[in-house]
Formats: sequence, structure tokens, C-alpha cells
Amino acid sequence: MNRERLRRILIVGGGTAGWMAAAVLARFIPRGTIEIELVESEEIGTVGVGEATVPAIQAFNALLGFDERDFLRRTQGTFKLGIEFRDWSRVGNRHFHGFGDYGDLIEGISPHHHWLKLRALGEPTPLADYSFPAVAARALKFARPAASDAPALPFKYAYHFDAALYARYLKEYAIAHGVRHREGRVAGTDLRSTDGFIDAVRMADGERVAADFFIDASGFRGLLIEEALHAGYVDWTHWLPCDRAVAVPCEKSGAFTPFTMSTARAAGWQWRIPLQHRTGNGYVYSSRYCDDDQARSTLLGNLDGAPLAEPRILKFTTGHRRKFWDRNCLAVGLSAGFLEPLESTSILLIQTAIARLIEFFPDRGFDSRMVDEFNRLTFSEYERVRDFLILHYCATDRDDSELWRYCRAMPVPDSLQRKIDVFRSCGRVALQSEESFFEPSWVAIFLGQHVYPERYDPIIDRIETEKLRRGMQQRREAIARTVSAMPSHEEFVARYCGVPA
Repeated sequence: MNRERLRRILIVGGGTAGWMAAAVLARFIPRGTIEIELVESEEIGTVGVGEATVPAIQAFNALLGFDERDFLRRTQGTFKLGIEFRDWSRVGNRHFHGFGDYGDLIEGISPHHHWLKLRALGEPTPLADYSFPAVAARALKFARPAASDAPALPFKYAYHFDAALYARYLKEYAIAHGVRHREGRVAGTDLRSTDGFIDAVRMADGERVAADFFIDASGFRGLLIEEALHAGYVDWTHWLPCDRAVAVPCEKSGAFTPFTMSTARAAGWQWRIPLQHRTGNGYVYSSRYCDDDQARSTLLGNLDGAPLAEPRILKFTTGHRRKFWDRNCLAVGLSAGFLEPLESTSILLIQTAIARLIEFFPDRGFDSRMVDEFNRLTFSEYERVRDFLILHYCATDRDDSELWRYCRAMPVPDSLQRKIDVFRSCGRVALQSEESFFEPSWVAIFLGQHVYPERYDPIIDRIETEKLRRGMQQRREAIARTVSAMPSHEEFVARYCGVPA
């Protein structure tokens, strides 16, 4: 087996996925040891609708040494405390998935069990009142945890930003750190006759570009991973039935929310993402239950402000490649798979794929045992995210449209059914390996969509009821005091990272 180190890496495709990969490789590989090149075509463009993130993006930016203020100004960014869900379990229902917990363990027991006991005793206080991000979001307030005017209560936050501007920001970093940039369209791929590995890509102008290792960031087509290597695809449409999205930006208007909004519609759901210069909007829907014209009309009829462009229709198949890493090619981003942006996981899955590549960095032998383990871990990660997304659809009482009737009745994966069964039984979240979302996130969706356990943890009965009430009330009061002293999201963004008009 060839144990020589890689000499050349070629990234095919730019956008967020390609430039994230290029930036991290430039950060970790000593300059001059391995040549890194990215090829992209302005003719093709990028999808560019992924504008919401989860808190892990902070670690990624910190790894590259990005200054948060500069990054947010350059990408027209705002802050995100979580996602507000409207009409998912039933029309009129609202619940919040915040980037934080519901308090510390009380005598070793998760706080939602204590809330469940108070609920059983007739206490009407919503669970969200114990979540700092949820209360701050409801009040349209924000402050960074590390800032002097920020709350003492711990929480996390993420960002909303213009994806095209973020790709440009990453591109500047990568090129400044030695990544070569080539403009042009890839017209074909040459495979080695001996083992079927990729030898080179052929450009539209006839030039042949060779490398040892290829990263496919070419989007839905999968120019290398699928069109050249035929890795295959696992289709999850039977569990996640939406297969199209229509997206359009609109004028900045309405509440300047420190959260993403997700509103369930008859054939899918609509997102709303506030940026400094505009609001991002989209309607993710199933073409079985809604045609493109209906979807476009629904989206345009539910905007806060005037549209700033013509709506774009995107077609996709929810699922992933049967091999994320095949021979000497690794797929990242949309070329690896697509899970609808319901919980803002698209950029997260790019980030974890790149982190896993650094952990399993190859030599020219491409040991199949290492590649198989990379694929196993990534399969598991995708499945855990898949299950979390399916829960949003199947945990519903809605029967007002064909889509929701289908979702209520559809069989779910065994791994998700186990989680649902365990939670209904005793209120515990049966987490598995490679989870992207942990107990507070699952609790937010379970209880927010009225999936209640049959009992709370009986161990908490040893706590005297009035003592429990006082302790829970103290948390609510501490959250309310802190939130009341915080600036509004709009004020904080203007002061901290505002872009001059």
C-alpha cells in the first residue's frame, strides 16, 4: 500500500461547502507541503439559501481566527437563539427550540421531569418559561454571554447570514492562506484503469487537472461522487416527503427576531430568516400535494415585505450518498446528501464532514478500513439528524391536509420509534452515538408538539412540593430579570456589528 503523503488536493465546486473545506485544509496543512486548488464556475452558481446555523458554527469560525464583529458585518449577519415553530402540531400552536437547557439537574434529575410533576399538579406555566433563549427570543432581546451586559445564565447562540457573502469571506481567507483558485467548468472525469480511482478532471477548455485526492462540492449533481464514481443514493422521501423549495428574499420588515421562524403550511413549511439588509424566505413543500405555482403563490402571499427578486424553485431528494467517501473522492455539502433545512443542519453537516476528514486524513494509499469507518460514522450522523427532523412531522395532530394526514400515519424508522416509545414511557431521551441534538432539543420538540410521557421520574417525589415550586419559580424570575435588562436584538446588532446603511 502506498504510504506516501498526498501531494495535491483538488476541490471541485465553490459555495459554502467548497470554501469551508478549502479554508480548513489551508488552516491545518502546512503551507507548501500539499498543493490545494479549488475549481468553480461562475456559469453554475450556488444554491445560496442556507442562511441559518446552529451554535457549532462559532467553533468553526474561531478555528479560523475570524473576528466575530468583522464576520457579521461582512455577511450582513444577525444572531439566532433558536427556532420558533408555528402550527406544527396543530394550527395555532407555537413552541420554541432554543439553544440552551431548562436549568441545571435538580438532585440528579433533568428539570423537565420537575416541570412534568408541576403540570400534573395543575401548574399552568409553559415549559418555555424555564428556557432562557426562549424567553429572550420572545422579548426580541439579545446579548452575548461573554459581554459585560450579557446574562449570567448560560446559553448558546448561532447566526443568520448571507450564504453567498459567507462563501466570499471564506474564499478570501483560503486564498490568503495559499489555496489556488481556478475559474472554469468541469466537463468530465478521467478514472484510472487499474483501480477506478479518479486521476483527473477535464475542463471545458480542454485542460486536464490531476490530483491525488478530490473533494466533491459540486452540489446536487455530484459531478465526481455520482456522475463519475456512481456511489448511489439512499432516498428518504418516504419519511421526509418534501422534495422542493421556493425561495425569495424580501425587504427588511416586521419584527427583527433573534430566531428563525418555521411556519407549517398545508403542503410543507415556510422559513423566515432576518438579516441586516433583507429577510430570507422560503417554502419547503411536497410536489405530491402542491404544484410549483401554488407554492410560489403561498410564499409570496406570506412575506413581511416586498420581494427583492423572482422566486427560485429548487428540486431535491432527501437522503444521502451510499458512500460519502469513495476511493479517492470525498463528497461534502449537497453532493453528499440533503436534509431539509428545518433545523439548520446543512452547514453543520459540512462542518462535521470536514472535521472528520482532518481526523481521518489519508495518505496516497487510501486505506479502505479508514474510509469505511469514516462512512460508518457519517451514516450514523445523518440518520440521527434524519430522525430528529422526522419527529417534527410525525408528532402532529393535524389532519387538515393530505400531507399532514400522511405524516400522522406513516411508519417511522425503528431508531426514532424507540426514542418515541421511551419518552412516552418515562420521559427520558434515548440518545445514541453521533447525535447532533441532545436532550434539551428533543424535549423541546416532544413537549412542544404535545408528546407527553405517561409519568415523570418518581425519584423527584422525595422533594417537598412547595420547595420544588419555589426553586422552579426562582429560575423563572432570574430569567425574567435578566431578559428585562438586555438590549433588543436590533439595538445590539446596530451597536456591535451593524452595517452602515
